[in-house]
Amino acid sequence: MSSAVYPTFGICNLSASRSGDDLLNADLLGPYITGNPHLQAMHNHSFYHMVYFRLGGGTHTIDFETFPVEPGMIYFMKPGQVHVWNFDGIPEGYIVNFSPVFFDRLFISSGFIDRFPFFIPGTGRQVLLLPEERRAHTEELLEAVLREQQGQEPSSQLMIAALLIELFLWVDRYSEQKYRHEPPSYQSAVLRRFEQLVEEHFRSKRLPREYAELLHITPSHLNALCRDLLGTSAGELIRNRVVLEARRLLVNFELSVSGVAAELNFPDTSYFIRFFKKYNGLTPEQFRRSFRPQQHMHTHEEQTY
Repeated sequence: MSSAVYPTFGICNLSASRSGDDLLNADLLGPYITGNPHLQAMHNHSFYHMVYFRLGGGTHTIDFETFPVEPGMIYFMKPGQVHVWNFDGIPEGYIVNFSPVFFDRLFISSGFIDRFPFFIPGTGRQVLLLPEERRAHTEELLEAVLREQQGQEPSSQLMIAALLIELFLWVDRYSEQKYRHEPPSYQSAVLRRFEQLVEEHFRSKRLPREYAELLHITPSHLNALCRDLLGTSAGELIRNRVVLEARRLLVNFELSVSGVAAELNFPDTSYFIRFFKKYNGLTPEQFRRSFRPQQHMHTHEEQTY
């Protein structure tokens, strides 16, 4: 059997404080990091993930975009995104992980989570540096979450859900103030719907005209919207989403390159390799080799086909 690393983790894979049903984990960041050394390599999660830094330095990378670590920084991730840390020492802060069904089990629709821009990849809002006046209350809410998890009272799960909702709203207010430029328009609403449709269908629909049909507009109208509001074409936005998913899948070392090609509905592996190299400058194997943990570089048998 292969000694490959499988970098997709659930809450049950964590050495951490967590709920009995493995739907939630809340911890101080320092002990969490030292207790989970397997999280030091590039990996992804099957859960929602939030980290707040009180102190520390270094970098963290989300979906291959690198950000500095600074006191007062908070970041959010959805299931399926990949990331890796590179800290200068052990930072201080808080971490909260929760399953997509955590809120549903409490009869609170989890659909509300996706309304927050910081849980939407590609919006540029997943990483926020909170101003000084926002940090104290943020830390109070996170401390309250820790107390509730440690107390394990009959209503603790519901109280944690209420605290998290307050935290999300608190951060969202700041996010809206920071990024508010002009009121939403019809054009921005159509673009947002296009982005949602790409997220749902990028594996099977690759042409702008297919999305234009779903939006009941012409392909030229869709392309004009993308160029006016994003400075890119509709086709490039679709292609970028496919490239991102290919990168995410390639750091799952259990999948062969041919398996990644099949997952993304490419007609054959050689076409996928050419496509990936064209937009990344590396072959799929060269790309994944740069993220493979060193201890497995010599023991893992690479599978290309």
